[in-house]
Amino acid sequence: MNLFSELRSLVIRELDAMAAEGALPKGLDLSAVTVEPPRDPAHGDMATNAAMVLAKPAGLAPRAIADALAARLARDPRVTSAEVAGPGFLNLRLATAVWQGLVGQVLAMGAGYGRSDLGAGIKVNVEFVSANPTGPMHVGHVRGAVFGDALAELLSFAGHEVTREYYINDGGAQVDVLARSAFERYREANGLDPEIREGLYPGDYLIPVGEALKARYGASLLDQPEAAWLADVRRFATEAMMGMIREDLAALGVTMDLYSSEKAFYGTGRIEAALDRLRAAGLVYQGTLEPPKGKLPDDWEEREQTLFRSTAFGDDQDRPVQKSDGAWTYFAPDIAYHYDKVERGFDVLIDVWGADHGGYVKRMKAAVTALSDGRVPLDIKLIQLVKLMKNGEPFKMSKRAGTFVTLRDVVEQAGADVTRFVMLTRKNDAPLEFDFDKVLEQSKDNPVFYVQYAHARVASVLRRAAEAGIAADDATLRRADLTRLTHEAELTLAKKIGEWPRLVEIAARGHEPHRVAFYLYELASDLHSLWNRGNDDTSLRFVQEGDAATSQSKIALARAAGVVISAGLGILGVTPADELR
Repeated sequence: MNLFSELRSLVIRELDAMAAEGALPKGLDLSAVTVEPPRDPAHGDMATNAAMVLAKPAGLAPRAIADALAARLARDPRVTSAEVAGPGFLNLRLATAVWQGLVGQVLAMGAGYGRSDLGAGIKVNVEFVSANPTGPMHVGHVRGAVFGDALAELLSFAGHEVTREYYINDGGAQVDVLARSAFERYREANGLDPEIREGLYPGDYLIPVGEALKARYGASLLDQPEAAWLADVRRFATEAMMGMIREDLAALGVTMDLYSSEKAFYGTGRIEAALDRLRAAGLVYQGTLEPPKGKLPDDWEEREQTLFRSTAFGDDQDRPVQKSDGAWTYFAPDIAYHYDKVERGFDVLIDVWGADHGGYVKRMKAAVTALSDGRVPLDIKLIQLVKLMKNGEPFKMSKRAGTFVTLRDVVEQAGADVTRFVMLTRKNDAPLEFDFDKVLEQSKDNPVFYVQYAHARVASVLRRAAEAGIAADDATLRRADLTRLTHEAELTLAKKIGEWPRLVEIAARGHEPHRVAFYLYELASDLHSLWNRGNDDTSLRFVQEGDAATSQSKIALARAAGVVISAGLGILGVTPADELR
């Protein structure tokens, strides 16, 4: 149930009727017609841009269309007034009964309220985190993990078939460095001094890996040349790191549906197959690149390489996929991996990357466009940095990791729920400050507490009803006399509840889960405002002593708000609180 969609359908029907009667030309494109909340709530409950967007193609003045449409809309029993504003915007006010009835409908639908068929039949792959398997995840990965997981849940809530995927970058030189670093910890486990030379990973997290290697191999590798042990140690250490990463993700409440390995593309013909697909389209060729702009490096040497013609899709230059010595570039297995996703039948691909990968976006989008003949869009979401603060100063680095603050550091300090919510209080491409002192304080300035407190207040209302002997189960509440909800503050809360289905679709279309966090804060604010008014005006209290019928109508409103808060927090991966300590 989406009131905004229902009113838009009404507007479209009336526009069609106007065209049938000759008041508008037939065949107008109505796709740009919207019905949404007005910028100023004082102007009404909803506003439509119909007259503004149709004026030019219809060859009519916007005001003329708006006046005619207003007269028709005002005949609908749900609409109490339709007023033309400015050059032709049309503001609608809905009958109080509409908002009262919404409360009962929310309770009837329960957790299904707000879900839609927007994504019905659409398969979406959300690939996120994909951290190198060389150590524990750091705070930058936290934000990407939370964003990707919440986005996947949002899309699922909006009806999409979603796969959460992690791409293991285990095919590059970094896993060889991991193996050599783990080998030094293996030497340490065997009583030798480790040589953590420059370029190796220094973190203490590899000490248990070294001990596990000793348990597996004893001292048998100590006298072996690197060539003899590198592959085995690399495989062993990579598996150990992925085990750690899975545990880190679990601590944050993230579970992947699929882990894909970069290494699985090497030596299997899958890279070659992807490039052959591009070559057949005339998009792979042998050539040389221009030297870097600005200045010519002393060691610059023109070399013929295998290039992908990404400039055909708006990239700044063509990109190498195979070096002159026959080795693949980093881009080649990435092309093969995305081709694999296209071949698996996904309709939409979403990649969540760190902001430092921004220069890679155009070439990857170009490759997917070419591989799918433009059929499968790739949306790449860049995650900006997180600045950690504590006691007014930057949060210190983790000794365990050696060089950075880990995901576990953050979760252990703040908790998974707080961490997840705060990571979604800014749009993904905006920097975010995570202040450990502020995110744990109990105040309106802490959005996590503010929303959780609203849900806890709803739970407390239900407990008070039980203590007063008032039936407050959903089945009873949806049969309550909701016409008793007449106060402006009550209707304001009901109207905010009515925005939820529309918000879900907007957030899902834009791949913007932060919108859910913003909405929940606004909904919580309206609930707290109503609660606080009850401190001075006892008629607004949710439980009315000696008046079960009125209590049930007000409790129904609170419960409807709780349903939406619970659903929204579920999308964000945050557990609703029934009471706060």
